[in-house]
Amino acid sequence: MPELPEVESLAAYLRRTATGLRIARVELAAISALKTFDPPVRDLEGARVVDAARHGKFLDLVLADPDGAALHLVVHLARAGWLQWRAEVPAAPPRPGRGPLAFRVAFVDDDGAPAGGFDLTEAGTQKRLAVYVVRSPDEVPGIARLGPEPLDEAFDRDALAAILTAAGGRQVKGVLRDQSVIAGIGNAYSDDILHAARLSPYKAAGKLDDAEIDRLLAAIKDLLVDAVQRSEGLGAADLKAEKKLGMRVHGRAGKPCPVCGDPVREVSFADSSLQYCATCQTGGKPLADRRMSRLLK
Repeated sequence: MPELPEVESLAAYLRRTATGLRIARVELAAISALKTFDPPVRDLEGARVVDAARHGKFLDLVLADPDGAALHLVVHLARAGWLQWRAEVPAAPPRPGRGPLAFRVAFVDDDGAPAGGFDLTEAGTQKRLAVYVVRSPDEVPGIARLGPEPLDEAFDRDALAAILTAAGGRQVKGVLRDQSVIAGIGNAYSDDILHAARLSPYKAAGKLDDAEIDRLLAAIKDLLVDAVQRSEGLGAADLKAEKKLGMRVHGRAGKPCPVCGDPVREVSFADSSLQYCATCQTGGKPLADRRMSRLLK
């Protein structure tokens, strides 16, 4: 799933590549992806790109319509969605319901010449990619309820301590992933943040001591900043590979921990999993994996 660093990099890529271009046409290939009806999606055609931004894990293409009014094409890529830039956009309209394509945007320059575009695609059978056409990003419910941005200066030790105290007995892994509590961190980076902070993902958020809070804040800032910096200048096609290569423990079950060399362990759930190092994070004690426990009965 694209998280804060990848969406930040996609916004930067669109800012570099598409600012100043006009939308020539939009094509909806998966009707379920479009979550709004007013303004209609066709209002995007003729609009000019003025910026691109990120809100948590939401990508925001900032537009001005021919009359100068603000429009926003907001995208949430969900678990298996992605943005693929195309130097040449096919002239033929896509066939609805066929393949991974959900939404297509084609641009032209000021002379009306084709200037590339992008496809929003989603792999797998669970279609959760979401597209919104709004006049303000706050009209998107998921953006309206976002928690603070972890890379903002205001997200300091006091802010994090207050969040953890309010979370009480909730597991710290779940608190980090809750978009209404902290914006932009998902399953992958929460695994790596907790590994860097030497914390069990199951530890109660409200029971972290001062030293643990300090380590957690440092890990959040350092890992996210590093991931954003590593992605600077990359094209959309290269961001997935960069994320995978940069992971400390996430997606590395069975491989050596980069700190102690012991095998990275995994806990599996119905539709996700987490990875951790027992030696670095849980005092050598493996965490309970309910799915494996059922298989062994």
